[in-house]
Amino acid sequence: MKRIGIDARLLAYRDGGISTYIRELALGLDDLASGADITLFQHHKAQHRIDTDFREKRLWTPPHHRLERLALSVELTPYRLDVLHSPDFIAPYRGARRHVITVHDLTFLHYPDYLTTDARRYYNDQIGAVCQHTDHILAVSDSTRHDLMSMLHVPAEKITVQPHGVHSRYRVMSTDQLEKERQALGLPETYILHVGTYEPRKNILGLIKAYKELLIELPDAPPVVLVGRPGWLFEETRAQIDALGINEHIIWRSDIEDDQLPTVYNLAIVLAATSFYEGFGLPILEAMACGTVPIASNRSSFPEVMGEVGLQFDPEDVDAIAEALKKALSDTVWRTNMEANAIERAKQFTWAKSAQIALDVYQSVL
Repeated sequence: MKRIGIDARLLAYRDGGISTYIRELALGLDDLASGADITLFQHHKAQHRIDTDFREKRLWTPPHHRLERLALSVELTPYRLDVLHSPDFIAPYRGARRHVITVHDLTFLHYPDYLTTDARRYYNDQIGAVCQHTDHILAVSDSTRHDLMSMLHVPAEKITVQPHGVHSRYRVMSTDQLEKERQALGLPETYILHVGTYEPRKNILGLIKAYKELLIELPDAPPVVLVGRPGWLFEETRAQIDALGINEHIIWRSDIEDDQLPTVYNLAIVLAATSFYEGFGLPILEAMACGTVPIASNRSSFPEVMGEVGLQFDPEDVDAIAEALKKALSDTVWRTNMEANAIERAKQFTWAKSAQIALDVYQSVL
């Protein structure tokens, strides 16, 4: 039996994003290939196991360390892996006979000014060599696949598209349950929602500028709730948002946990995803599964995820964002139809499908 390893060290350091992908991939593989010889490699600081029947081993090499590729190569040598899957882009020099990586986006190439110096050094200085070295690449969207081919000249046959899935907890909830949980979370009765790390790429400033325009026509518009945690280089953006003078209409919530997100999505009247660039856009999918209509940028992967649901706009056009917000808030017939379409659209994305794609790639590289 072939020995497969999955690098899950990031789970000890971050929630959401790539960590969600790693956890859901492992759970999906557990359902599909429970008898496979798969080892999950967590960092020694990890406080919790992943709830699978696979073996777990602890490693000392921290993610994103400057000597990570070398140190990880040494640590993995005793396991004699046939395939190592590195879900966080950067694979070791020699961790297995064959290497598979997942590329979630190429933000660091599109918008290098939005990254810290350390982040640029980690990703920009290594991604080209890693893409050449690895045996196969999983891209989370056609948009990312196109970027890999156009920006890093990766051959098309070396890339397989592997969309995210959506967890079963993201679903339409009953009115009684929502009211009880709304009060516990201290949220307004309804609101415009944005979910994502507070960083310049998310274009939160563009959203708030558009919302300020909206208030001229709809002074009773519900508030904006921004759910996320502070990211890099956001201090200047936050100062610009504060200078707009509408802070009483904006609610910043950095204390929302993953298991509370379904409630947060269900209570929102609309999800606004205004990013300049995203590799996939998981909040859009999660919102649709909860019956919440997205309005989103017409760039990168968002159109793939949304399909014909919701509205799309140029994220550079504040007026267009304001018009999309107005449509979502005021056209109840359109919104009701879109809510039903959103639920159906979300059903097309499952972690079981995503895990099967990964398993097929493991087998193909061998």
